[in-house]
Amino acid sequence: MTATLIWILVALVAIGLYLSWTAGRLDRLHSRIDAARAALDAQLLRRASVAQELATSGVLDPAASIVLYEAAHAARQAEEEQREVAESELSQALRAVFSEAQQVEAVREAPGGEAAAGELTEAVRRVPMARRFHNDAVRAARALRRHRKVRWFRLAGHAPFPLAFEMDDEPPTPLLDRTPV
Repeated sequence: MTATLIWILVALVAIGLYLSWTAGRLDRLHSRIDAARAALDAQLLRRASVAQELATSGVLDPAASIVLYEAAHAARQAEEEQREVAESELSQALRAVFSEAQQVEAVREAPGGEAAAGELTEAVRRVPMARRFHNDAVRAARALRRHRKVRWFRLAGHAPFPLAFEMDDEPPTPLLDRTPV
C-alpha cells in the first residue's frame, strides 16, 4: 500500500513538474512575442520616420513627396486595428516612389541624399526581418497553445491569443540594388 502511494505521489510530482515546465515555456514564448513586437514596432516607426523625413527634405519631386509623406504619416498615426493596412500602404508608396533606379540615383546625388537613401535602405531591409521574427514567435506560441494539456490545464492563463502581423513589406528593388557607400 505504501509503495503504491509513493508511486502515485512520484507520478503526480512528475506531472506537476512537466506542466510547470510547459507553463514556463509558454510564458517565455509570450515574452519573446512581446520583445519581437516591440522590435517590429521600432523598425516600422523608423521606416515611417525616415520616409517622412525624406519626403519633407525637398530631394523628391513634389508629387512623390506628397504620396510618401501621406503614407508615412498615416502609418505613424494608425490605430492598432488599422496598422497592418497603413504599413502596407507605406510599402506600396515606397515602391511607387522608388520604382525606377533613376529616382534613387537622383535622391543619392542631392545634397544629403546619400545618407537619407542609405538610412531608408537600412530601414526597409530591417522591417521584413523584424516581422519574420515576430511571426515565428507567434507561430511557436500558437503551436504550443493548441496542445490539449495547455488547454485542459489552462496553462496560458489570461494571455491573449497571439496574432501574427501580416503586411506587405516588399521593399523597392531599385533602392536595394546598390548598397550605401
